[in-house]
Amino acid sequence: MPIAESRLSVVVPAYNEYETVPDFIAQCDRLIELMSSWTIEVIVVDDGSTDGGSDLLKMMGSDRPWLRVIRHAENRGYGRALRTGFAAARHQLVFYTDADNQFDLTEVAPLLPLREDTDLLAGFRVYRFDPLTRLVASFVYNRLVRLFFRVQVRDVDCSFKVIRREKLDRLVLMSDDFFIDTEIVARARKWNWQIREVGVRHYPRRAGRTTVRPSDVPRTLRTIWRMWRHIYFPNRGEHLRLSEEQEAARAELRGP
Repeated sequence: MPIAESRLSVVVPAYNEYETVPDFIAQCDRLIELMSSWTIEVIVVDDGSTDGGSDLLKMMGSDRPWLRVIRHAENRGYGRALRTGFAAARHQLVFYTDADNQFDLTEVAPLLPLREDTDLLAGFRVYRFDPLTRLVASFVYNRLVRLFFRVQVRDVDCSFKVIRREKLDRLVLMSDDFFIDTEIVARARKWNWQIREVGVRHYPRRAGRTTVRPSDVPRTLRTIWRMWRHIYFPNRGEHLRLSEEQEAARAELRGP
């Protein structure tokens, strides 16, 4: 049975996406219109962009009260931007995706409200419009993640996920980079969350550029190993520090 939730936070990291901003905001407008019976906030975390994207977002948000723009003074990484957005999210459900318009935001509408037996709704790309090198790297990466973390999600690094905020608030996340997608799924698997997968369309990137490179592979392997140890053999001191930082960020960004 579906749960009648009607409040949604949309969290979107952005870095040097000036060219994609107008189309992204247009997508948000369509989502707001389509889900007019819902209370929706869109939180864009500008991760230290240098192309004027943050200023454009703020200008376009001047007549859109549902749009919040949070800016990092310097580039701190995709994962850190997501963590900032999660800390700021106020509503019952949290949906996160990217600002590059490779997903259609409105595809989330028919998936909501979530079923009672779903804690994490994980999208998978039905067909990917990415360069061959990235497709191969993603294929290998997903296999490694399944091996290390025993997760069965077919597209672990797909940035199209919906999470119950009450569950998300219990996670102590540490990733500052794109590995945060994997960390969320791996921790959900450890805590026996109910995960449901759904296919979503993926579109070619028409502007901007990806920040993922083949040279990231060695660092990624080290991160997988480090995250495996952190999840299954946590350091109590580090866990406590991250938890305190997370609570402080929530108090600052959500307000009273």
